[in-house]
Amino acid sequence: MLAAASAFGIRPCWLGKRELFRWPFGGLMRRLGGVAVDRSRREDLVAQVVARFASLPHLMLVIPPSGTRSQARHWKSGFYHIARGASVPVVCTFLDYRRRVAGIGPEMALCGNVTRDMDEIRRFYAGVTAKYPALETPVRLLEEDVEKSAAAR
Repeated sequence: MLAAASAFGIRPCWLGKRELFRWPFGGLMRRLGGVAVDRSRREDLVAQVVARFASLPHLMLVIPPSGTRSQARHWKSGFYHIARGASVPVVCTFLDYRRRVAGIGPEMALCGNVTRDMDEIRRFYAGVTAKYPALETPVRLLEEDVEKSAAAR
């Protein structure tokens, strides 16, 4: 991700578990734009990141909503809540392993309708092949299911 960002002339910040920021690689991780997160403590991470956007107007934060270690039913939604709370656009990026290309999409201003916003993100990722397709998590937020069930009532 950092190599692809560098090729596009982008120097992003990214969130990583605090264990990555210990000796011997902690200094390097911070120089590469890393921000340590303590996942063992329940803190309002979304509010903290929204506040950081307010204090750093040129902040570009990279948040991978889904990893390749295991399949899940939904993407993690922190990126969505941070973008809405900070009133910043989402810019989707990808590594397509089948075509062996990386790419970056246009800025997407979120409207607040989770399903409509995610439909736009799904269109962006249509046709992109993950490194481990069998472990790919569908481009879907849990909030979409909640929104759908609330509308059905």
